[in-house]
Formats: sequence, structure tokens, C-alpha cells
Amino acid sequence: MTFTTLDNVDDADVHVAVRAGAAFGDHANLLPIMPVEFEEAQRELPIVFRRGADGGIRGYVLLGLDRGENLFLTGADADERWATRFVPAIQRRGPFALARGEEGEPVVQIDRDDPRVGAADGVPLFRDHGGDAPYLEHVRAALHLLAEGAQSERAIHADLEAAGLLRGVTLRIDLGDAGGYELTDLLTIDQAALAGLSGATLERLHGNGLLRAATMAAASLGNMERLIELKTLKESA
Repeated sequence: MTFTTLDNVDDADVHVAVRAGAAFGDHANLLPIMPVEFEEAQRELPIVFRRGADGGIRGYVLLGLDRGENLFLTGADADERWATRFVPAIQRRGPFALARGEEGEPVVQIDRDDPRVGAADGVPLFRDHGGDAPYLEHVRAALHLLAEGAQSERAIHADLEAAGLLRGVTLRIDLGDAGGYELTDLLTIDQAALAGLSGATLERLHGNGLLRAATMAAASLGNMERLIELKTLKESA
């Protein structure tokens, strides 16, 4: 990888392809998302949590049952695409990253070695007469979401745990003749604890927006049925 700062003069003619695939990190059964993404994610994907080696908790969307499996991709090879309207910001950012400029301001960098950069089927980054093209606007939004989320996600998830809303689970999935799965080391929103919130804790979580985030994460588990359906279809193909 060779990241350098994007320049609207030197890079005026640079095009970048919008692609998905194993080479770009899309082949994962778990992808991290930020709490601000919960509302969009919960409409299509199950949201779970995991505790890292450092004890910190992160939120994820569950995309498959096997390692390296994303059941929400369609097509093959260079034609792979997400079949969902929601795509995690960590993947929406494409071959870009946010860094600090010489004066400490955030600047967008581009990975010059990424095969999407300069591809024949790429889209422009800048408008003909200056300014960001729609794709780069989209990328900037994803990058800023990730940067802002990284500063707050640890505290948010710790707050959910302190309120008793996260519980360890083992997800057992029966696929009939195709076998079964046990997904371990996961945390989910405890719906009974969520329904039982009261007093100062309820007021605090409502006031800081975490009650809504927890409700969205809990509702997302209804998407497990769709994930199982996709896995069953894959196994029977």
C-alpha cells in the first residue's frame, strides 16, 4: 500500500472503480460498524458485539456463518456487489484513508497501489470545473464517520454494558441436512434488560441517544432469518 495525499489538481483526472471482493476486505463474516450506523444497518443485517483482547467492545454486522463468508454479496469475481442498501462505512471508504495534514487538518489520502485506482471502469473523483464529484463526497462522509466514531464507540459500548444491556450468547443455527453452526464469543442486546430499564438509567440512556441505538441493535436480530435463508440457498446450490 502506498498512501499519498489526494490533490484536486494533480489528481484531477484520476478515476476509481467502485468494486467489492475478497481483495478489498468484503469477504468477511463480521465487519465492524459504528453506533451511528446502527439505524441503517438494522434494516437489513444482524448487529452483534464482540469483546477485544484489550477488553474493549466493538459493534459488528454479521454477514455469514463461516469465516471469510459474506452472504450479502452477489455476482462473482470483478462483478461482485453488495446486495444490501447499507454497506458498512469501513467498506464504503474504498481505497482511501483520513490523515492529518501539516497543520493538523484532516486530509484524504489515496492508496496508489490499489487496483481500483486508475481502473478503466472507474468514476471521477473531481468535477470538471473543480470540487468533489459525488463519489468522493460519498467517500469523505464515510471517512469522517469512521474518524468520529472511533473517538466515541468504546465509551458508548462500555455504557451499554454498564447499563446491563449486553449479554454473552452462543448462536446455535440448525440448517437441517446441511448441518449446523455455533457462533461463540458474541454479545447481543439483552431484550429483557432493555424492556426493564427504568429510573435514572433509562432517563440517561434516552437523553444521550443510547436507548435508541440499543433498540436498533436489538431489532436487527430479526435479520438472522434472512441470513439463514441465504446460507441454506448457498448450501443447496
